[in-house]
Amino acid sequence: MRVNSLAFRLIAGASLWSAIALVVAGVILTSLYRDTVERAFDERLSVYLKTLVGNLATQAPGQLGDPGNLGEQRFELIYSGWYWQIRQVNGPVLLASRSLSTDTLDIANATSRNSVDGVEQATMEGPDKQQLRVLQRTITFDVDHRYDVLIAGNASELREEIADFRTSVALTLAVFGIGLVASTAFQIRWGLRPLEKVRRGLAALRSGKEQGLDGPFPAEIEPLAKELNALMASNQQIIERARTHVGNLAHALKTPLSVITNEARSDQGGLSAKVGEQAEIMRMQINHHLDRARIAARSQVIGAVTEVEPVLARLVRAMRRIHEDRGLTIDLRTAPDARFRGEQQDLEEMVGNLVDNACKWAASKVAIEVAYIPAAGDIDGSLVIRVDDDGPGLTEAERLEATRRGKRLDESKPGSGLGLSIVTDLASLYEGAFEMDRSPLGGLRAEVRLPAA
Repeated sequence: MRVNSLAFRLIAGASLWSAIALVVAGVILTSLYRDTVERAFDERLSVYLKTLVGNLATQAPGQLGDPGNLGEQRFELIYSGWYWQIRQVNGPVLLASRSLSTDTLDIANATSRNSVDGVEQATMEGPDKQQLRVLQRTITFDVDHRYDVLIAGNASELREEIADFRTSVALTLAVFGIGLVASTAFQIRWGLRPLEKVRRGLAALRSGKEQGLDGPFPAEIEPLAKELNALMASNQQIIERARTHVGNLAHALKTPLSVITNEARSDQGGLSAKVGEQAEIMRMQINHHLDRARIAARSQVIGAVTEVEPVLARLVRAMRRIHEDRGLTIDLRTAPDARFRGEQQDLEEMVGNLVDNACKWAASKVAIEVAYIPAAGDIDGSLVIRVDDDGPGLTEAERLEATRRGKRLDESKPGSGLGLSIVTDLASLYEGAFEMDRSPLGGLRAEVRLPAA
């Protein structure tokens, strides 16, 4: 999945929001649980405090008896973290639980302290460095008998219980979050699957395997598919009309030019020769630009695909017959399943010009090779067609000059001089490239790069 894909953005956004929501939920749940546990703990201490105060109320002032363990065995265990203590106000400790042993507790040493309804609540350090939650209440029998009654519980039990709950919540929410992200990713991928179908359909259309986008599609994408099919049909109609107009223009121009040329030939004067020369130049220019317009129209056809091997095989057979008397060897090597993304006429025109030129200049051998370069990432696949000959070749300056429109380097060979410039124009219209270099056979190498289907 690509980072800039729609699916990644949706999944990443949903995952981020889910993570934030789950973290916030975990914090809220843990906070609520902490408040509940602390309140229950304080209520338990309050019950012990009331029990202890009630026990004192049944005794005569100045003759306090040991109230025992208050029904909790941990008040009997040394340093268990659960203690009670009765101290005379501003005086010594009178009674204490066995768990406190010889130690005493003084709420004045508490780290935090507050009072609610006459009961002081505090957190302090007790024996053996224990963290204690403390409740203390002052009981007055008379002026001479005033007592501070204190109950303390081990706060580390609270922390352990809250930590266990926090761990359980974290694990539960983590598992839930992973499941939520996985289900969200599945839903997004499933929901975007029709777009992948559209992408495959467009790729098949572009490669010539299909003529349109075939449904069914979801209601949200159906209008898009219909508009694309309508656009392609309209594009085809425009191209057909352009071809018709080009043909009509060709006929409209060639007929008057033919009349002018024939009239000029019938007259032997100097003016007639000049008119005939210029008329021939006009004919060449018109043919060139009409061919280019026709080629431009064909190159925009969506879905046109041509098998390369049959086209080149027919061309090689024709060239062997034409140059049979010279004994030329014409070799052809084609990559398996090589397919050109364009019109067959254009491929024939490009390769035909190159092979014809090579056969004219070759001494004894012409080699044609078709290589396929597969697609890599965002770069489409391409075809590389190389035509080599063992003729005299061209210098670098001559190679540059040869692609100029109508430029001929040797008048001894037949032709209009437009062949290589047409190849250059065609390759450019298909977003390809045409280059010439020194051939390994000793002559000229002509290489054209075209889009592959």
